[in-house]
Amino acid sequence: MEKHATPFKLEWLPSELDFVLRKIRENQKDFEDLVPPAASENLVYVPEANTDWTASFWVGMLFLAKEYTGGKDFDETISHQMAAFKYRLDHEIALETHDIGFLYVLSAIADYQVNHNEASKELAIKAADLLMKRYSPKAGIIQAWGDLNDPEQQGRMIIDCLMNLPLLYFASEMTGDDTYRNAAYTHAKQTQKYIVRENFTTYHTYYFDIATGAAKYGRTQQGFSDDSCWARGQAWGIYGFTLSWLHTGDRSFLDTACHLADYFIDHLPEDHVVYWDLIFGDGSGEERDSSAAAIAASGLLELSRQLPLSDPKHETYETAALTMMTALKDSYTTKKHPESNGVLVEGVYDKKSDKGVNECMIWGDYYYMEALVRLAISWYSYW
Repeated sequence: MEKHATPFKLEWLPSELDFVLRKIRENQKDFEDLVPPAASENLVYVPEANTDWTASFWVGMLFLAKEYTGGKDFDETISHQMAAFKYRLDHEIALETHDIGFLYVLSAIADYQVNHNEASKELAIKAADLLMKRYSPKAGIIQAWGDLNDPEQQGRMIIDCLMNLPLLYFASEMTGDDTYRNAAYTHAKQTQKYIVRENFTTYHTYYFDIATGAAKYGRTQQGFSDDSCWARGQAWGIYGFTLSWLHTGDRSFLDTACHLADYFIDHLPEDHVVYWDLIFGDGSGEERDSSAAAIAASGLLELSRQLPLSDPKHETYETAALTMMTALKDSYTTKKHPESNGVLVEGVYDKKSDKGVNECMIWGDYYYMEALVRLAISWYSYW
């Protein structure tokens, strides 16, 4: 495989990938049919059934491991996992969520790209059809959570959904039907218009009246307050708008991604691993969110790749990503916690409800590995 060209010294990269690969190999025995939960308990993931929005991050790590090593060590577990994802979609188990995108990008699309499995292509299109049922044409958004008739959830979009849109872009590319792409594009434009504030911070969620399509108000669910900037949401925005630029060619998405990245970088603490909300800095006594740092690092590497070498921001974003990855590697992994089956420590799922605080986050582990693979090989991305 072609090696990634970078002016930075990455002599630590092979050993860090070996560390993550060792964790994956050790975990295969516990997570053949079951999956790690969203957050660990005392730094240990307790196996659970494939029912949460986070179930695909484990199989995503398996695909990354297969691609990096070029071996077949992970094929049997991947096969078991793919059967579980097919069963879940066939029976529509816990799929009243926009995270159908997360679930089937890292399973069905990854399997199609890596193993050229036609059945997985069809599985991804079927998942996209289900996701399209959550699209409100009048509001131009995909409802985030819950039953479409639930008054509390109706008309709510969230910034995370930018990462679900590649499922729809893929379906359009495979079928030639622009309906999927148009819905994804419209949702991304609504996110850009309403979730991104004038100062390039972001709301976590935004509500619309689906009867009239009128925009109503922004709120947070997991950030500190409605007018603060939830760190993981800002990271989703950096990565997600970059992806919509890649799939649509709308330059404004790339510009927005750059603005969000600039704000994120400007609010990094001294050690470059963000606190769970960007309103907090050193001395706040608040928790970090290593998972937000990992998402942002991988997103910044992709964003940097989209900019010409002559653009100063190309180097700015790559440098920021590598600095964050170095900090994570040095101080935020489970190397000092041999009892843990996770990769990154000090993640935060939802501080406000005291859910998964100072634990391993399965998406943090995935995006940390994804960023490592981005640095190691010319990786094309499942997204």
